Amino acid sequence: MSGHSKWSSIKHKKAAKDAKRGKLFTKLIKEISVAARMGGGDVDANPRLRTAVTTAKSQSMPNDNIDRAIKKGTGELEGAEILEFTYEGYGPGGMAVIIEAMTDNKNRTVADVRHLFSKHNGNLGENGCVAFMFDRVGHVRIGGEDVSEDAVFEVAAEAGADDVRAEDDGVLVVTPTECLEEVRAACEGAGLEIESAEIVLEPQSTVSLAGSDASNALKLLDALEEHDDVQRVSANFDIDDEELSAIFG
Repeated sequence: MSGHSKWSSIKHKKAAKDAKRGKLFTKLIKEISVAARMGGGDVDANPRLRTAVTTAKSQSMPNDNIDRAIKKGTGELEGAEILEFTYEGYGPGGMAVIIEAMTDNKNRTVADVRHLFSKHNGNLGENGCVAFMFDRVGHVRIGGEDVSEDAVFEVAAEAGADDVRAEDDGVLVVTPTECLEEVRAACEGAGLEIESAEIVLEPQSTVSLAGSDASNALKLLDALEEHDDVQRVSANFDIDDEELSAIFG
């Protein structure tokens, strides 16, 4: 399993148990607002906004919240301007980490991110220091107890997907970024249960972590994910299942 897939899977399982819906909504609202500011407030004409709204609805966000977020993005409602920033660095064991953040205060966010790296045996680097190690792709996660990898592949490949991967609790579809919405819609139209659809950074290769490096790496990524300004964290690590079991008990 690739490093990103493993981290993505861990995050997905954590999110399923996460009661902090308010924090999740805050991050989704930022994504909707920025998407609307960048590409306009028409969901049908703005693929990034359409994906963000679909994700928000899958998390039971009220329509009023979604509408306000769109209007803040387009300037119809007042609100602090949210800007996007990307930070790169190295974590325990030399793993590469990319943080995609949205904030109204760049100085505060970069200071917080630098502190978290230092606290967990990592260091914040210059932009471009690890970005070349990742590819930007689409992920559509299909849930359901009886979901068939072959059935998902048949639908997803027809819509332009590159790969389908079986996971413990479902199937992950990997797509080119420009095909994400088409693949998501095709899977939904086929009656498949869509748990999430998003653009992610997948590592081209991974570093294997064990012992304290593995534990500290997960603590760093978890701390970054918990930060209000951090939208997404990508890392190129791998931890074998036995090591994960030891960490999580």
